Amino acid sequence: MQVSKWGDSLAVRLPKALVEKMGLSAGDELNIVDVAERTLIVAKEDRRNAAIERLASRNWTLPSDYKFDRDEANER
Repeated sequence: MQVSKWGDSLAVRLPKALVEKMGLSAGDELNIVDVAERTLIVAKEDRRNAAIERLASRNWTLPSDYKFDRDEANER
């Protein structure tokens, strides 16, 4: 892979085979986990599960009579 200039940053294009193997799509975020002898080890960030875990860790409880109303939630 070739490192290219992208604005004030550097970018790397990922080969299609790697993108498919990791299940990546545009907008996904990757974390650089480690660097060993000029080799990057990356992990796909699972933001959805991380957000759910953060919410679950707060131990919030809803009132027993609470009912979600989609129309009310989307009123402007």
